[in-house]
Amino acid sequence: MIARELINFMIPPLKPTDDIGKAKLWMDELRLSQLPVVAENRFMGIITEEMLFDDALRFTNVGEYPLTGENCQVSEFSHYYDVLKMASVEGLRIVAIIDDLGHYVGVISTEDVVEAFAKSSSVITPGAILTLKLKAIDYSLSEISRLVEANDAKILASYISEYIDDPSKILLTLKLNVEDTGRVVASLGNHGFTIESSFNTVADDDQDRERLDIFLKYLKI
Repeated sequence: MIARELINFMIPPLKPTDDIGKAKLWMDELRLSQLPVVAENRFMGIITEEMLFDDALRFTNVGEYPLTGENCQVSEFSHYYDVLKMASVEGLRIVAIIDDLGHYVGVISTEDVVEAFAKSSSVITPGAILTLKLKAIDYSLSEISRLVEANDAKILASYISEYIDDPSKILLTLKLNVEDTGRVVASLGNHGFTIESSFNTVADDDQDRERLDIFLKYLKI
């Protein structure tokens, strides 16, 4: 899924000439804490709720404020992972989308990306989740996939994260298309892979979905 498919047209851009009352009103009505600022179809940056209520910043118009996130933008053809990465790097909750000419196209919130991910087939398809701990030099998704498929299962999605206690190791999270992982776990264990955690029961799935719902509701507060 690319960025332009996730643009939230319910988040309007402010102009530098807009007065602060308008910015506060939009944030209040839309329940947003950040809004993009656009001038002549060019993304200028982001104004935040904290700025508007900062006693040290008492300006009349949006453009007078020290906007943040001038670089918080990605191409409309970027993958939604890039949107999340940019938001994380900039420490913001919205990311501007720019076309090939550098023109402002729209904006995506981190909530939009998380919700789209939650609705993706790899998430909603029933199946187990396994987390493997292994040395970084031993990582080979093709080999792991071969072992999984040899036990009548398939990998729907995978994710790598660092293992904090040992920089030489990584954590590999796998989403499988089966809930019974007994044979898969045994096969991986026999080939030297350590299963750090697993979630594969109906109760676990229900609990994970409940946690995801709570998380999405929290993001929309």
